[in-house]
Amino acid sequence: MRTERSDDARNSRRASGPTDDAGAVLDLQRYFPYRLARLAEQVSLALAEVYSERFGLSRQEWRVLAVLGARSEIATKEVSPLTTLDKMQVSRAVQGLEARGIVSRISDPRDRRERIVSLTAAGRSLYRRVVPLALEREAALLAVLTPQERQALGRAMHKLSVALSGDSA
Repeated sequence: MRTERSDDARNSRRASGPTDDAGAVLDLQRYFPYRLARLAEQVSLALAEVYSERFGLSRQEWRVLAVLGARSEIATKEVSPLTTLDKMQVSRAVQGLEARGIVSRISDPRDRRERIVSLTAAGRSLYRRVVPLALEREAALLAVLTPQERQALGRAMHKLSVALSGDSA
């Protein structure tokens, strides 16, 4: 004899899709890592309108430009951890920026295998034009949040970053 309750449970499982042996279901639209990656991509695309369409910079070139704008020079090997770009992406971005006269590279006097990269005068000028627009876009994105929500978001992002990096802060 079948019970109404067991029929409801079986139909519910069928309606929600296939499951593994434990009966777990992953709803991608509610899965935090996916939602975060999707939001990050949306933010990145919104910012790309500033640096890509107006200034012809790729995402990688923009990140390198942003890192270089905050310092006078940097070893290329130090750019990767500051931008989340791998070594090859940094190399291509630097080459593209150098070809356009935005950065210059010299050999590191302490290690001839390493290159030191810095913004040229044209690169500094470009940086000064892009940054205010990028900051305006950031402000517009964050304007939908209250000051308390922005603070909470910052704290939550920091906690997740620390947890994922294994640091204790």
